[in-house]
Amino acid sequence: MTGAYDPQLLATLLAVEQTGSFTQAAARLRIRQPTVSQHIRRLEQQVGRTLVHRTTHALALTADGEAMIGFARTILAAHEQAAAYFSGSRPRGRLRIGMSDDLALTRLPQILWEFRRDNPMVDFYLTVEQSRVLHEWMVNDKLDVLVGKRPPGDERGQLVKRERLVWVGTPSTKIDLTKPVPLVVYAAPSMSRDEMRKALNRARLPYRSACVCRGVNGLIAGVAAGIGISALAASLVPSQLTTLGPAHRLPELGHIDLVLLANPRAEGRPAVKALIATVLASGSRSLSASTT
Repeated sequence: MTGAYDPQLLATLLAVEQTGSFTQAAARLRIRQPTVSQHIRRLEQQVGRTLVHRTTHALALTADGEAMIGFARTILAAHEQAAAYFSGSRPRGRLRIGMSDDLALTRLPQILWEFRRDNPMVDFYLTVEQSRVLHEWMVNDKLDVLVGKRPPGDERGQLVKRERLVWVGTPSTKIDLTKPVPLVVYAAPSMSRDEMRKALNRARLPYRSACVCRGVNGLIAGVAAGIGISALAASLVPSQLTTLGPAHRLPELGHIDLVLLANPRAEGRPAVKALIATVLASGSRSLSASTT
């Protein structure tokens, strides 16, 4: 075992952990899938441990792999800081950042704080909105960076995490499937609203919009008040709500991609590159619901 780890190999392991797929990791890193496999093998040879357990249908990190992920984040962050220091040029200017409102409940604000601490010459213009609105703003050149969800089938942006959508309610939630399912939904257009309706239509279950809200705080309040149920990415379920299980006999929802998307007009700016590197290096832990 050697104590010197190639940052490229560590970045590959981090990409595999975040995307849950060698194929998706290769797409993010813009390398071939066999190269991803080769990087993981080389890293496992260096540490003398198995880091990724692979089957024909899925992959998962071993306990040693989970430990290496923590070390990888620290090593890559130090590597980036050293490169910025010795390059003699620190990012500066103002970044127009769009963040979907449900992600504002996660560690992303802390990640932005850490970025601003390490890049004091960069200021933010931060917009918190629903993802579809942010995508429109990006198209109209009103944002430099978008951190949010992308529509199914859309391949733009760098995948941070692929998430399973889950039904959410409260511990006392009871659903009578002989009556229209009461939903708490975002105002249209909304990706989660579309996915809920598709799933219920496939199951031929009637539903109604019992509460229409503008933002995630309204959605949480509506569900917590017992007005209806809703859907969120699995890692974004706040402490006030609970995931509804098989006992509720609800149809399976699809998945949703949480991504970073840079404006083509701004993606070459050092500040944009530095922000994207910071969020990706923070790992999918940045997209876990806050416990506070």
